[in-house]
Amino acid sequence: MKNSFNVLGVAGSTRQGSYSTQALKIALEYVKKQGAEVRLLELNRIVLPLYDPSATASKEVEEAAKAIAWADAFILASPDYHGSMSGALKNFLDHFYEEFAGKVFGYIVASHEKGLTVMDQMRTAVRQCYGWSMPYGVSINGPQDFTGHETVNARLSSRVRMMARDLVVYGRLVRDQFMRDFGSNEPDTFAAHYRP
Repeated sequence: MKNSFNVLGVAGSTRQGSYSTQALKIALEYVKKQGAEVRLLELNRIVLPLYDPSATASKEVEEAAKAIAWADAFILASPDYHGSMSGALKNFLDHFYEEFAGKVFGYIVASHEKGLTVMDQMRTAVRQCYGWSMPYGVSINGPQDFTGHETVNARLSSRVRMMARDLVVYGRLVRDQFMRDFGSNEPDTFAAHYRP
């Protein structure tokens, strides 16, 4: 098993300076403190074309695919748009569903309404991609929880630290077991479906 552990943060907001992206950047700093490597994929900088299964991959899709192949786990961050995730994030999930199997996901939502339906929809999409979800997420209310780029909510900061720690610990366990199962000859495992 490899010792390194890689976490990709995916910022689903297309707005510059979004609260969900700010919270994601803070979460990735905590992930680094847990000994993991981190990268950030901002969907307002790498703009993916609308998913078309018959289209040739664009350079943006290829760039995103490299980051996804590198990742052992993910944190998805989105604003709450009418009780759902951003279109950019849903489009991202549509593009890369096959690559998420056996990987662990954490969630951040910027919402005035706690973002529970948004998190549920992200979990549903990830489950359909055979990914594993953290049993809780982080909900932020930008104006109440941030001053500039710093969080002013101690409970929120604690929850983000907890998620960062748990994502690395449980993500590593799931990743390592998935790889052991993938490399074995045992037929009745989830990972057996992904062997060549």
